[in-house]
Amino acid sequence: MSLNSTAFFHPPYFLLAGIPGLEKEQFWIAFPFCIMYAIAVLGNITLLLIIKAEPSLHEPMYLFLAMLAFTDLVLSTSMLPKMLGIFWLGSGEIGFLSCLAQLFFIHTFSSVESGVLMAMALDRYIAICHPLQHSSILSVPVVVALGSLVLVRGVLLVSPFCFLLHRMPFCQHHVISHSYCEHMAVVKLACGDTRVNVVYGLFVAFIVTGSDMILISVSYTMILRVVMRLSSTEAQLKAFSTCASHVCVILAFYVPGLFTFLTHRFGQSIPPHVHIMVANLYLLVPPMLNPIVYGVRTKKLWDRVV
Repeated sequence: MSLNSTAFFHPPYFLLAGIPGLEKEQFWIAFPFCIMYAIAVLGNITLLLIIKAEPSLHEPMYLFLAMLAFTDLVLSTSMLPKMLGIFWLGSGEIGFLSCLAQLFFIHTFSSVESGVLMAMALDRYIAICHPLQHSSILSVPVVVALGSLVLVRGVLLVSPFCFLLHRMPFCQHHVISHSYCEHMAVVKLACGDTRVNVVYGLFVAFIVTGSDMILISVSYTMILRVVMRLSSTEAQLKAFSTCASHVCVILAFYVPGLFTFLTHRFGQSIPPHVHIMVANLYLLVPPMLNPIVYGVRTKKLWDRVV
């Protein structure tokens, strides 16, 4: 293969545009993003250290929370340092393979986060609906196996994105209208037939988000039925309280995620800068919020912090 055909198939680099339409404001937008990232890193590392150091926290809810904290660290770190480089230094260049690596980590750990949230909903369901069997059903080996399955699912489903893009020809268009290497944003630069990429992207979204959201909905429907049967109002409030933080985290993750997914495919009328801002916040807000929500609302964790 000649040098020209290699360049045709694999551009040496892509150029990340940042937030199209807000180029002048990007420098200032980076400051709140940087603060959110600092809170996310500090909060999630603190969570991991507390859970590791305290033997009484080595139970399903907190082990899943540790998985969530680790996932959030990888997810936010995969995109934010490069994004700050674009906003503050104007260094939008990213090598072809580096772009595929960033795409792999962002999409894999988005899938892992969805899976962990589903596992946490399952934990709440067993804790409230089958409290006596909770420790026997969700033993530590079962929790570790669930976490491993969620990670393997993410790796196996996202890897084909990279292989498919690696085989696609790219013509003269090297500017990605995004702040990071998002799958559909890169697919739009390819000059071959991208139908396989688009269909497979929809398939993965349905398998991951669809199945996880269905399982979460079923879990909370069952929880609601059991809680509403409780005779004591105090017992009902206590049960709702244990689920409230998880519901907040679920909404913070899925609402902007679904908006981003649908906008890429059907939201041509939505201004690009709105779409890109929501996509950026989708990867920053949950990692920042999760340790705050769980730290404040979970007494065992709050006691360890103070």
